[in-house]
Amino acid sequence: MKRIAIAVISILSLNTISAQNEEFATSKKGSSEEKAPISAQIDLQENAPLKKMIDLKDIWKDYTFSSETVRGVRSMNDGKNYTVLERGKTGVNLVQYNYKTGNKVATLIDSKDLLFEGKQLSIQSYEFSSDETRVLLGTEVEAIYRRSSKAFYYVYDLKSKKVEQLASEGKQMYADFSPSGNKVAYVYNNNLFFKDFTNNSVSQITVDGEYNKIINGASDWVYEEELELSKAFQWSVDGQHLAFFRFNEEAVKQWNMKMYDGLYPTDYKFKYPKAGEENAKVQIKIFDLTSKKTVDVDLGTPYEYIPSIEWTKDANTLAVISSNRHQNEVKINLVNATDGKSKTVHVEKSDTYIEMPFEVHFTKDQKHFIILSEKSGYRHLYLHSIDGKLKNQITKGDWPVTAYYGINEKKGVIYYQSAETSAMDRNVYSINLNGSGKKRLTNKDGTNSADFSTSFDYFINYHTSANTPNYVSLHNSTGGLIRVLKDNQKLNQTLAQYEIGEKTFFSFKTSVNVELNAWMIKPPNFSETKKYPVFLTIYGGPGSQTVTNSWGGSNYFWHQMLAQKGYIVISVDNRGTGARGVDFKKVTYKQLGKYETQDQIEAAKYFASLPYVDPTRIGVQGWSYGGYMSSLCLLKGADYFKAAIAVAPVTNWRFYDSIYTERYMQTPQENEDGYDDNSPINHVEKLKGKYLLVHGMADDNVHLQNTSEMISALVEADKQFDLFVYPNKNHGIYGGNTRYHLYTKMTNFLLENL
Repeated sequence: MKRIAIAVISILSLNTISAQNEEFATSKKGSSEEKAPISAQIDLQENAPLKKMIDLKDIWKDYTFSSETVRGVRSMNDGKNYTVLERGKTGVNLVQYNYKTGNKVATLIDSKDLLFEGKQLSIQSYEFSSDETRVLLGTEVEAIYRRSSKAFYYVYDLKSKKVEQLASEGKQMYADFSPSGNKVAYVYNNNLFFKDFTNNSVSQITVDGEYNKIINGASDWVYEEELELSKAFQWSVDGQHLAFFRFNEEAVKQWNMKMYDGLYPTDYKFKYPKAGEENAKVQIKIFDLTSKKTVDVDLGTPYEYIPSIEWTKDANTLAVISSNRHQNEVKINLVNATDGKSKTVHVEKSDTYIEMPFEVHFTKDQKHFIILSEKSGYRHLYLHSIDGKLKNQITKGDWPVTAYYGINEKKGVIYYQSAETSAMDRNVYSINLNGSGKKRLTNKDGTNSADFSTSFDYFINYHTSANTPNYVSLHNSTGGLIRVLKDNQKLNQTLAQYEIGEKTFFSFKTSVNVELNAWMIKPPNFSETKKYPVFLTIYGGPGSQTVTNSWGGSNYFWHQMLAQKGYIVISVDNRGTGARGVDFKKVTYKQLGKYETQDQIEAAKYFASLPYVDPTRIGVQGWSYGGYMSSLCLLKGADYFKAAIAVAPVTNWRFYDSIYTERYMQTPQENEDGYDDNSPINHVEKLKGKYLLVHGMADDNVHLQNTSEMISALVEADKQFDLFVYPNKNHGIYGGNTRYHLYTKMTNFLLENL
């Protein structure tokens, strides 16, 4: 989690999250405009004060509802000061502030000093050396996939103001200081290098890197997407070793995407392992900077995946997390850096699957490690001694820990986030290592998340609720308020000018006695004597939630706009979603889509029974897994749903990647019926309602193949449908006028068909 003081107000241009960026970050659902047909329009009460109606241009052109926040805060070593990037007169500056006072301490880097060979550099990313005397700067950053990027890197000496280039041959990936700060490791052309700034020498650690074949120090596509691994190397704490991943993806089958970027389209080719197909062969290697030798890590027993590595505080001990292909057995292995030999100190097993990445955190005293495990039925913190013996379960209860923030080892206090008060809320807590002294540090109901200082003396709290935008405040370690940083007063004043309906929460029980959480936005001047159409927005994937007491970003305003046009907008968290324990979440194991769709059909039946709902006008829309769900609802629930929009949907689980799909389904070879029974492509003959398919033609994640095969199946079944594709757009379908166009398309479809 990346992401103070009155002084930070000066960085609004950098610290404002637009609704567009919030939507892209999650890439789950959708928005649009145009006047509703008479049947869908609302009546304004006589003499009622007139308020503005939301227009799509407000959301996707003018960004009228952009929410201010505080971003890019880096706590310094002393835990008393922090740094942020601020836009100055000549460019972006790196500025230091004091937590307690909020006062500006210094401008550490003034953009006017960032010149290299006559070229003005602009900071886009930065990293301090361990002694905070040098700063590694990323410029001209170029995104690759969801988490990967490459850039030109420079090292800036804070005392001399001297700028040195890391490498000149091309953009590098994941440049990272050694603990001493005099070396920087990086990846270039699938090989791992390091530069020693004491003598300005460059050492190449690997030589076999080759695109679509061998990757050293960076991850392949599926590890990046599903295990959240991009930078795939780490320095030991003394800087004498570099541990790194080596991916051999030669046997992995290749995916081609057409890019329409010239007179003739070009093929973009990358390795993508689909469910049941060959994965990359992954090894961990350790390079010794003194001997210049590389040793292979020997994990002793077979494994399929290595989700992560982490150097312990012992400079000669590397922790390697390994997993089998089913992802229902995870091991923590401690590796000797000298010879590569390992011993397994912890094994975690499940009858179903273990969520990835599996979190392990080692203490600085080298005596313990902390894991997050669902073995009790809810995700909790456990303390183990370094030899693997369980010391104690730190947190307990019928609620999950949802984030681990760290430990103040001097005080023996852990800081974390949980859903203890409600599956829909999040709060920040502290607790002693022995499980005593639990304290809630946040007092506002809704969603709270924290960014702690390195000393854990301070934290910035980011609070939202379903009906209130970001409220950012600075607190001490016991939760005491120091000051408010952003209250979004300007946005709240803007919202007061618009016809905004309250998002309310409710629950209902299905015919099989399962209670489901939901939220609803009703049209203005709602009357129970009228009949309204229902628009169901959906995601529904494993461990996810759409029903949370949190700010909804741009989709919130699209949903408000639809409510203004006369629709009741609703979202329901089906079985399989998060924060309600293992039994509720893992019931979908080996049969994704079955119980989720049953629950959403039950929701449609429940809404149809309400006196103010028109049961003939219930529609559904979703993106990605939500597109998969909206498709299944329209097909399996053909008698209950009149229309559906599916954006970037999975239509057959055989088309999706190995790590995600097999975690929940095992392989197609082992679970043929599970794959086929709930893939929309196999239910097209049931289509009765109106169906809109949308896809980005350069979607590296959920491939256009899903929509292409769905088209063929629909045509073969002689079913009419609507289709729109976006050339050169990825899974997020954004950029330029794209989002405005997409949401206009979807809104018009709803107004015409629901």
